[in-house]
Amino acid sequence: MAFIFTGSTQSFGVFLKAVTEDLGVGRETFALAIAVLQLATGVPVAAYLADRYGHWKVIVPASVVFAAAMLLTAQAQTGLQFLAYLGFLGGIAISGASMTVVVGAVGQMVPVRRRSFALGLVTAGSSAGMFVLVPAWQQILNLVGWRTNFALFALVPLAIGLMAFIFLRDTDKMPKSADVIDEPFVEMLKRARKNRDYLLLTAGFFVCGFHVSFIAAHLPAYLSDEGVSATAAALALAMIGLFNIFGSAISGRLGDRYRRSRLLAIIYSLRGVVIFGLLVLPLTEFTAIAFGALMGLLWLATVPLTSSTVAHLLGARYLAVMFGTTFFSHQIGSFLGVWLGGRVYDAIGTYDPIWIAGIALGFASALIHLPIGDRRGVMAAAAAY
Repeated sequence: MAFIFTGSTQSFGVFLKAVTEDLGVGRETFALAIAVLQLATGVPVAAYLADRYGHWKVIVPASVVFAAAMLLTAQAQTGLQFLAYLGFLGGIAISGASMTVVVGAVGQMVPVRRRSFALGLVTAGSSAGMFVLVPAWQQILNLVGWRTNFALFALVPLAIGLMAFIFLRDTDKMPKSADVIDEPFVEMLKRARKNRDYLLLTAGFFVCGFHVSFIAAHLPAYLSDEGVSATAAALALAMIGLFNIFGSAISGRLGDRYRRSRLLAIIYSLRGVVIFGLLVLPLTEFTAIAFGALMGLLWLATVPLTSSTVAHLLGARYLAVMFGTTFFSHQIGSFLGVWLGGRVYDAIGTYDPIWIAGIALGFASALIHLPIGDRRGVMAAAAAY
């Protein structure tokens, strides 16, 4: 599920030029559709429903709606229709099978001592989706165009929904982790609101969304504008997915052994350094692909560390909805990164201000994460119940 749903949201950038040229719209229109999709994906309503009623009961209908969204998008004739079908409908659908829902399900099932690594494997699955989808979509785009590409892809979420119906119906009956405490939801919300570390974590995750969604949506077009071939540009984006398979798994493993807030600060700082290198070094196909590889190591390496920290601070009972709330901050950053990228490019013909903002935000997020500690885990909080 992470392979298809999260992987697809990070792969739509390969269609930017084809869609805008076909519909006769600016890059801001395409960017706004992807930005709305990202924002809708982050709304934690589906995560709450999954925690309350069962994960498969949310994932199956979400898969059907996502397939419908892809079919409708393939028929879009205007920028407004593209926004409505992919942005609004697609975003609502993906929220039902997004990272938050999958993280919530996995986080409740695995032991605390292995949770960060398990969540790293989930994140690696989404990156594998990006690695496979980007070059595949680029090749199909070259052969039959973007509309047929979208229509064919609609078959995939239908298959995912069928597999979820068959294999996930019994997961809600499986044994839960020791920190899945039967705590009243309102009480947990009160704890979250007063937890400084949780609030800092949520604020810092905004930057992750800004980075990854801007790059995923605009990197292929940026590289093409700078003279890099479309194939190499797609390969650079695919390298992000490939190397993040390793980055996510490694960060998950490290998160079980070392202080997660320090690891997050290092990751955000390194992102700033890598983006700076992209701007100052001569841009060739080699440096573009190298950027993809280096950024891939850092790409979603934040997710297992952030989600496991949420579970440590607040417990795993409502992990989907509480990580979903943190993830909504991520998706607000995603909205701004994608939309401002298109807005700024259409206004001044360059992405440079957004790249520079990304550097500054990376170092700012590193500073935000430094004070976060593991002061009060769920087992201590549960003593009151």
